[in-house]
This record gives sequence, structure tokens and C-alpha cells, in this order.
Amino acid sequence: MRYRAFGRLGWQVSEIGFGTWGMGGWSGADDVLAAEALDRAAALGCNFFDTALAYGAGHSEQLVGAMLRRHPDTRLYVASKVPPKNLKWPGRASTPAADAFPANHIRASTETSLRNLGVDRIDLQQLHVWSDAWVDDDGWRELDRLKTAGVIGAVGISVNRWEPANVLAALETGLVDAVQVVYNVFDQAPEDALFPACRARGVAIIARVPFDEGSLAGTLGPGTTWPEGDFRNIYFTPENLRATLARVDALSRDLPAGMSMPEAALRFVLENEDVGTVIPGMRRPAHVEANLAVPGGRRLTTAELQTLRKHRWDRGYEVE
Repeated sequence: MRYRAFGRLGWQVSEIGFGTWGMGGWSGADDVLAAEALDRAAALGCNFFDTALAYGAGHSEQLVGAMLRRHPDTRLYVASKVPPKNLKWPGRASTPAADAFPANHIRASTETSLRNLGVDRIDLQQLHVWSDAWVDDDGWRELDRLKTAGVIGAVGISVNRWEPANVLAALETGLVDAVQVVYNVFDQAPEDALFPACRARGVAIIARVPFDEGSLAGTLGPGTTWPEGDFRNIYFTPENLRATLARVDALSRDLPAGMSMPEAALRFVLENEDVGTVIPGMRRPAHVEANLAVPGGRRLTTAELQTLRKHRWDRGYEVE
């Protein structure tokens, strides 16, 4: 495993972190396999685990907490998230800030997460949605007060999907230590304004959804379906799935020789030095073994990277 500085915080975090949304409640989730995956990741040097109170109504946090207790002598960083009080994703400018993140809700949610994790301090506590329309409201600044009190170590914001610039005003307050943003071969827009702003302020960047919810893992086809209630039914509507598969097919013809699509997808993200860590979702030990092997593999050449850059896709639809 290789490690990178996590912004101005000075943490040394693994290039590959662990995204735990899937194990919290996606179809096919299995607690035994999830525990094995978490343990294997820790053993292989992964030291950054991202979870959220909303993942399986706290179940993901509980799985991560149990893992922490199994590795008491290893420094493992945990990031969690406060869900919006109104439970509306994504954050909208039309939503009053008090409906999303009043101070008492942020504190109560953080206290619940502390109990789920079985810790007395969360390394990074993030707001799970955001709109810069809320930046002047005092409620969200409760995170800074929790940081001052030592309840959390750092303040973060998880940026709305495909709205990477909708956090720039928050960065200007100086209160935000880290942002989490969708960044992958298709979704390159964070490079335009967000990454330079973070670089200038020493704000850490967590790249999420490196596999585009599965399409860049190369495992989807025209007939792929998911059980009722699975988020991917919303993300990959029939129309969106067709458009995505056409993009995947084109990308498959441009992969570096001898490199699988998942490896190329992760390597693309890691080639950007602004990224502190990338957090693929992993639910099984086999996922862990494959993904955590990438930092030790060969880098992309300049020509290969430029070829992958041609597959940028600025999407014209929203996912609720």
C-alpha cells in the first residue's frame, strides 16, 4: 500500500480507502463477508474507512466499529456523515438550511454515530449533502464546534453528485478540512474548479464512485437488473443504462494493454495527485484483494492517461 498526505490535516492515509455504503444495505450484502473484507483491508494496509449514519440506518457504522475493536493496535481513520434532517438527497438551494442541518440535528446524529462506531471521537465528520446557499447559516457550523470540543477531528462535506463547484463558497469559510466528490474516468469535472480550490487551501479530497456505481467495473450488460429498492435501479434507469453501456464499450477499446477496466479506473483517479484517497465500495475479500493491489501496479503513461481523458462525460440528467 502507498500513502498520501490528507490535505492540511497531516494524516497519512492509504491511497485506496474503503467505501462501506454497499455493505450497509445494498442487495446482496452479507455481514460475514463484509467483516472479512474489512479485516483483510486493514491487514493489507488500508487505513481509511468511509461510512455514514444513513448507510443501512447505522448498520455500516456498526460493522466498521466492530472492525475497529478487532484491530485496536492499528491506526485506522474513520469518516462518517450526518444525513440531512429532511432526508432529501441531493441538497437543494431551495431547501432552507434549517430543514437540512440545524445544529441540534448535527450534534444528535454525531452522538448516534459515536455509539454505532463505539468510539469517543470521529476522525472526519461530513455533511452528507450540501448546497452553497446554506453557507451563511450558523447551523452547519456546529461541526466546527464539535471539532473544537474534540468530538470530531475534522470537518468535511460530501458534495452533491455532478455538482463539484457547489461547495466552493463553503471552502472560502476556512472551516472545511475535506471534501468528498464523485471523480472517475467519466466524471472529470472536479478538476475544473474544485481541485484547484482545494489545492490552494490544503483541503483534502476523497474521490468516491471510482467505478461509476459498477459500470466501470465492467460487469454490467443490457439485461442487468437489481432487486426492488436497490439504488442502482434509480441510477441505471433503462435509458441511462443504455447510454452508459455505450460509453463503457467505447472505453473498453481504449484500455491500456494488459490492464482491466477496474484497474484502469482506479489508476486514472490515483494519477491525480490532488486526490488524497479513493474509496471504492467493497463488500467481499476478493474486492479488497483486487483493489488494494492497484497502488503497487504500474502507472499509466502520459499517452494512456490522455487517451482515458477523452472519455469525460458531463451528464445531462440527475439522480435523486
